[in-house]
Amino acid sequence: MTEEAIEYNVAPPPPVVPKVPVRYAGFWMRFWAYLADLIIVFSINGIILLPLKLAAGGDEISIGYWTVAGIIATVVLYLYFLIMTKFYSQTLGKMIFGIKVIMKDGSRPDWSALVFREIIGRFLHRVLGVTVLLYIIVAFDNRKKGIHDIIADTRVIHVRGINIAK
Repeated sequence: MTEEAIEYNVAPPPPVVPKVPVRYAGFWMRFWAYLADLIIVFSINGIILLPLKLAAGGDEISIGYWTVAGIIATVVLYLYFLIMTKFYSQTLGKMIFGIKVIMKDGSRPDWSALVFREIIGRFLHRVLGVTVLLYIIVAFDNRKKGIHDIIADTRVIHVRGINIAK
C-alpha cells in the first residue's frame, strides 16, 4: 500500500480570527437603552394589567402589603430583561442603540451570570432608593462596568460594525 492511499483523520487547525478591539458602551448609551426598555416594559404591563383592572372594577387587588398588579409588573420587568438578554444578548432597547451584553471572554452570557446580572443586580439597585445612584460607576470604570456587571463578570459593548462570538 502506498502512502497516497492512507487517510489520516486529523482535524484541520481552527481558523485564525483576528482580534477586534472592543468598544465598551458608556453610561449615556446604556441609560438611553434602559429608558427605551422601561417604555417597552411599561407598555407590556399596560396590556397585561388593563384587563385585570377592568375585571376588578377598577379596584386594586391586594395580597397583604403588595398588590397583584405590582407583583405582576415586577415579574414582567425581571423576566423581560432576563429572557431577552439570554436569547439575544440584548434587550430591545440595547438593539435600538446597538449594544450587547457579553461575558468577559466574549461569549454569550449563561443562565447563572444572567440571574446575577439581571435579577440580583437589578434588585440590589432598586432595594434602596440611594443604590440606584450606583449606576454612575459605569461612567468612571475603564471597561464601563456597573455593579451588576462586576457581580456577573459581564461587559456591555457596541456591536455595530464589530463581529463578536455568538
